[in-house]
Amino acid sequence: MRMPSTVCCRWLAGSLALCALLLAPGLSNAAPPRGLGDPGQLIKLQLEPNVDSKGVLLRGRDGRQQLIATGIYSSGQMRDYTRKVDYKIEPEGIVQVDSVGHMTPLKDGKAIVKAIGSGLTAELAVEVTGLANDIPVNFPNQITPIFTKLNCNSGGCHGKASGQNGFKLSLLGFYPEDDHEFLVKEGRGRRIFPSSPGQSLLLTKPVGKSPHGGGKRMEVDGYEYRLISRWIEQGMPYGNPTDPFVVGIKCIPESRVMDRSSEQQITVMAVYSDGSTEDVTRMALYEPNDPEMAEVNVTGLVKTLDLAGEVAIMARYQGQVAVFRSTIPLGAEIAEKPPVKNFIDAAVVAKLDVLGIPASPVSDDGTFLRRVYIDITGTLPTESEVSAFLASTDLDKRANIIDQLLDSPAYADYFTNKWNLVLRNKRRANDDLAPTYGFHKWIWSSLYENKPYDQFVREILTASGSADDSPPVAWYREVDQPNEQVEDVSQLFLGLRIQCARCHHHPFEKWSQDDYYGMAAFFSRIGRKNIIGGNNTLRDKRIFTIDNQGPAQARNERTGKMLPPTGLGSKPYNVSPEDDPRALLADWMADPQNPFFAKSLVNRYWKHFFSRGIVEPEDDMRETNPPANPELLNNLAQSFIASKFDIKQLVRTICNSSTYQLSSLPNEYNLKDKQNFSRYYPKRLTAEVLYDAFHQVTSTNQAYNGLPSGTRAIQLPDASIGPYFLKVFGQPQADTACECERSQEANLAQSLHLLNSSEVQNKIADGNGRASKFANDKDLPAEAKIKELYRWVYSREPDQEEMQIALAHLEKHKENPKVAFEDIVWALINSKEFLFNH
Repeated sequence: MRMPSTVCCRWLAGSLALCALLLAPGLSNAAPPRGLGDPGQLIKLQLEPNVDSKGVLLRGRDGRQQLIATGIYSSGQMRDYTRKVDYKIEPEGIVQVDSVGHMTPLKDGKAIVKAIGSGLTAELAVEVTGLANDIPVNFPNQITPIFTKLNCNSGGCHGKASGQNGFKLSLLGFYPEDDHEFLVKEGRGRRIFPSSPGQSLLLTKPVGKSPHGGGKRMEVDGYEYRLISRWIEQGMPYGNPTDPFVVGIKCIPESRVMDRSSEQQITVMAVYSDGSTEDVTRMALYEPNDPEMAEVNVTGLVKTLDLAGEVAIMARYQGQVAVFRSTIPLGAEIAEKPPVKNFIDAAVVAKLDVLGIPASPVSDDGTFLRRVYIDITGTLPTESEVSAFLASTDLDKRANIIDQLLDSPAYADYFTNKWNLVLRNKRRANDDLAPTYGFHKWIWSSLYENKPYDQFVREILTASGSADDSPPVAWYREVDQPNEQVEDVSQLFLGLRIQCARCHHHPFEKWSQDDYYGMAAFFSRIGRKNIIGGNNTLRDKRIFTIDNQGPAQARNERTGKMLPPTGLGSKPYNVSPEDDPRALLADWMADPQNPFFAKSLVNRYWKHFFSRGIVEPEDDMRETNPPANPELLNNLAQSFIASKFDIKQLVRTICNSSTYQLSSLPNEYNLKDKQNFSRYYPKRLTAEVLYDAFHQVTSTNQAYNGLPSGTRAIQLPDASIGPYFLKVFGQPQADTACECERSQEANLAQSLHLLNSSEVQNKIADGNGRASKFANDKDLPAEAKIKELYRWVYSREPDQEEMQIALAHLEKHKENPKVAFEDIVWALINSKEFLFNH
């Protein structure tokens, strides 16, 4: 086959019109969105934090407090006034407050802080103690956070396993007792110089007086320097066992509705075991879950950017986390709303109302048909199915086609492909062939028969015996280490990434090493043995049994503590010798009160259909990564539980919603929306779906070694047997439980392969392919052939311009119609309209 002509390439550009609409603003002269709109009249000022309505208590000379002044308007809006008011203290000399609301003590006593602005005043009581009698510095509460704030104990510096330049700290300060030992007892006289604190390397290096690979980290007159110096002066105390310790932190305010390109000061308060509180705003670390929506500086000042939606700011201090949520409305007028067909639409429409983001209209029949075929079965509808669907006047035809697809073997094919890869079912040796294919078949049967999801998971977790008799045992063949079992189960079935907690407290979550090894204890009774085959050769076929020797427990590698089986956030189990702890794990997961299990699955499937999870990434569901629409996630999970974990019913509910059926074409206002589902987000076809679609359009086949003729790419039981095409388009190799292993990013190799690879060229030019069939058919008019081809490729009819260009190309090559049809097929499969599900 020769390369397509210039005319055909121009025709290709014309065929991309739809994709151009997907990417271009296409805005009309609509009125600009108003955001929050007119706040009305300022009627009140409010000064916070007002702890237990008693004001603020500053302890010692290191005490400080970030104040927040809020303006309250007649419309009910609340806006940050922290930097717009003047601060006055009565009587003077007790505290001082700078222009950004940062308050520090001057002497013991009581005072009233007043915030004055726009003719209004707000007051806050403050008391200062501990300046006359110096309060001892507590190492875990006050010194360790400095190392975390300045990144000294990060994994790239002194917190890595081997330390840095002879100085080691525990990662992120999770083990302050070890840090105190490193500092006080190692290299004394160099690292710390008690008789002259300012000469200590601990201070001279970070201020730049001595060479320091980490560069300058603090100022000589700064808070951190003064506090470390005073700690050294006091003899480097660690603190008493009875001293209060941090049990949590909270953000003030917890949430706020903000305009785009606006600011909000937040305060972070640490709560101690004795009930006391302390401001740690300037010692906490901050991170937005979406950097394109907001940013935050070291003082806790949040600045929203140009995108509307919701953004969460994570605050982290001493292993504790809290979240400030900002709702950023676009404020556009909503003239029409999509029909509310179920609770999904109710939650989505309610959120769009709050944000002022108009939804796109419902998609046309052709677009919906192609979309739902791809999303449920991984296939394109046939030309005849497209014709019948477009011609049908049945009002329930969309619901009917969803039911039809869910009942088809192709549904099981497609979702088996999905689960097979994240369950890490793969062949590493020839002896793995039967277990690999057997596990794949078991997954397929489970999905086709609509086995309840909790039962599906239970049969995997509790699998015992030989893989020949119990196919889910194959999961343990690949996931054969306790740490892999804990981490894969948590990530796959609970939506939690707890890998970090294996070695230290999770930096972004509440999970500790005890939580990790409590989960590991569920797998502590797994016994393994190999079967010896003929000629005493070791066959890679393992039998998994329950070893009843000893209690079910796992050892915390750091502390040596033996931990019983314990679900995350739940009470430990007392497991009898005859019980399989894994069954208790399955019981805990399937409990309707489990906060993770159902939410994890519905979020994973939501991502499959919408290209974005309600929580994103779909397997990182933590407090510091909140859902874009909490009501939607909660209602989906409750519906899933109420259906007794019916996966097909979940898919049916999602696909029947107006939200799923919205057009992917943006309107004047929702082009930048990427988290509120105001339109369908186009997504690239996965490698297997694209390969099958290419063969369907060209009417050709691909043979796979050892598999029956007609096997499709989405039916492959083992990713390792796929051709180069699948690898270059991002097919995962089942090496991890993370769906992120599948690459959906475009690259040059993909473009070159579709444009001019011999595989693509040869199949387009195949003598039995679609281009040849059209060229050899003398009875069917050219116009009918083009319409049929468009139905195969796009599930729609060509528009007038597309028809004219195609017919002109055929006319130009009327002496060789096969070449002309090859050109047209080539152009269509290289268009983004074909490469994307929209």
